[in-house]
Amino acid sequence: MKLSICTDVMADLSFTDMLDKCVKLGVEGIEMTGGGWSSGPHFRADELLADKALLAQKLKEIEARGLSIAALNCSANPLDPGAMGTRHLTEMKDTILLAGEIGVETIVTMSGLPEAAPGDSVPNWLVYTKSWPDEMPERDRYQWEDRAFPLWNELVEFGKSAGIKRYALENFSAMLVWNPETLFRLRNEVGDMVGMNLDPSHLMWMGADPIASARALGSAIHHCHGKDTRIERGLCDVNGLLETKDVTDVANRAWNYVAVGAGRDLQWWKEFFSVVRMTGYNGWVSLEMEDFTMSTNAGIQSSIDALQATIIR
Repeated sequence: MKLSICTDVMADLSFTDMLDKCVKLGVEGIEMTGGGWSSGPHFRADELLADKALLAQKLKEIEARGLSIAALNCSANPLDPGAMGTRHLTEMKDTILLAGEIGVETIVTMSGLPEAAPGDSVPNWLVYTKSWPDEMPERDRYQWEDRAFPLWNELVEFGKSAGIKRYALENFSAMLVWNPETLFRLRNEVGDMVGMNLDPSHLMWMGADPIASARALGSAIHHCHGKDTRIERGLCDVNGLLETKDVTDVANRAWNYVAVGAGRDLQWWKEFFSVVRMTGYNGWVSLEMEDFTMSTNAGIQSSIDALQATIIR
């Protein structure tokens, strides 16, 4: 495995300064984030597709520092029924075209989440029982069969024509694909070009064991994020783990995204990466740093140290 970093966390730096910082941190690759919900300015697909000289310049700067592009990331909701879904799908397709043009094989993204019924104006994450109310089975069928399957069959063909090899869908909450079971529901319909960007942090707060999840996923692991979650003692016991407070309200949340090692200890992370490697995955592990309990620089450095000590080389 090789260590990379999602560049969103350095959105305040210039492109050159961001690359120089990556070199100082000792990572081997960069997961270039842009489009969708990302505000990262460094590698915007529409800009680079329109300006081949700028693209060549940026690729030259990356290569000159001995870095590789681990993946292109466009975290988005292409199934949103409104204007955002239209924009996100366009930006996803631009990212796919850019990846094919520069020889990047992996697109990290999200499955998307549609409305629950025709005419609804907002996405609806259906995570309660299908047994009640009576409309639930139809809502579930509509989201998958009428909305997700057609889009992802289209995106698989689009990706193949562009020359990419795999989609890695992050198991993020409020998406149709949020765990191994839902990943396989989509993958069994559209094919094995679609796999998971295994992010253990989300599975942790959902109550799953990411090590067991990795075993279940096997060859469906297409990418891996190094990101930790801490279940906050006492607070989680009162209201449970469904948390709607702002992510910056760290003192009052039942769980928080934290620097790697500040949630699970390094022994756990060694086992996690050992099992991920055992499944056959030997690709990139990208640090995604979203710890609001400490400074950004402290969180990055702490996480890099932990990942360097635990990933399987």
